[in-house]
Amino acid sequence: METPAAPITFVPDVRAGTTIGPSGLGHSTVLTSPDVRVVVLTFDAGHVMKEHRAPKTLLLQALDGHLRITAGGEVTELVPGSLLRLEPALTHEVEALEASRLMLTLIG
Repeated sequence: METPAAPITFVPDVRAGTTIGPSGLGHSTVLTSPDVRVVVLTFDAGHVMKEHRAPKTLLLQALDGHLRITAGGEVTELVPGSLLRLEPALTHEVEALEASRLMLTLIG
């Protein structure tokens, strides 16, 4: 986990060291500061992260693979290059349609 000690924090590769855990999901915090946290989630194909919510604004970006996000009554498919923002406390579910890595940025 990277904790900034200066006004600039550089992470050369957010994907480094990310692996899928025995449950089909891996979790790696790559940056933490007072107002933002960046986490990379690594999914086995077919893994579903059941409905949950976060207390902060979320930015979700697929680093690789293909993910389906269900939130607010809408279904969005994330592929590399796409970006999804969710309001705080919005219930959502994440399904990996193939082996995938998701960069999750929590703001606030």
